[in-house]
Amino acid sequence: MKAAILVFPGSNCDRDVAVALRKAGAEVTMVWHKDDTLPDGTDLVAVPGGFSFGDYLRCGAIAANAPICKALKAHANRGGYVLGICNGFQILTETGLLPGVLMRNSGISFLCRTETLKVATTDSPFTTRYKPGQQIEIPIAHHDGNYQADAETLTRLGAEDRIAFTYTDNPNGSAHDIAGILSENRRVLGLMPHPERAADPALGLNDGALLFAALTDQLAHA
Repeated sequence: MKAAILVFPGSNCDRDVAVALRKAGAEVTMVWHKDDTLPDGTDLVAVPGGFSFGDYLRCGAIAANAPICKALKAHANRGGYVLGICNGFQILTETGLLPGVLMRNSGISFLCRTETLKVATTDSPFTTRYKPGQQIEIPIAHHDGNYQADAETLTRLGAEDRIAFTYTDNPNGSAHDIAGILSENRRVLGLMPHPERAADPALGLNDGALLFAALTDQLAHA
């Protein structure tokens, strides 16, 4: 699997994602936001967490208009795999690759702790290593993780089995307890929690490693 990790001013989880992907067997290239192409043969584009461009305007709004995001959207539109984590999820909504928006946490405070998630679907390239309904421990670290969308979109996400993860104890006010969602073709995942911070027993958490291993499985047989 060839993975490209986008790097913006303010990205701070890019190297963590690189470590997790390499541990899962991926060949990883870091791609600067001013570049306008992805490396040849890229299978997966990862958009990492952090505070791209200082979260000015709206979280992810400036990054979504960076030159590399044209290549990101082209990659997704031709069926490529995309993983957006935390700020990366915000960027994916700003580019229109995923519906909805990430709003300020309902408690108006930054949250940094481990949360219990429920695996809402295993029918995606990112979740095949989990069991349906499995509860996993994944850290969060966000100020604007309150996922919201109009009623029609929320209904469609549920009906199409595109809610990937939910919170068991909603920390931020997200509609329907949503922690992560999938695109229509199920090849784009955005989630607020940080699986890369739970991808090694040395970190005390390893549930996130299954997400990266699932991607390796998928692309090895693609």
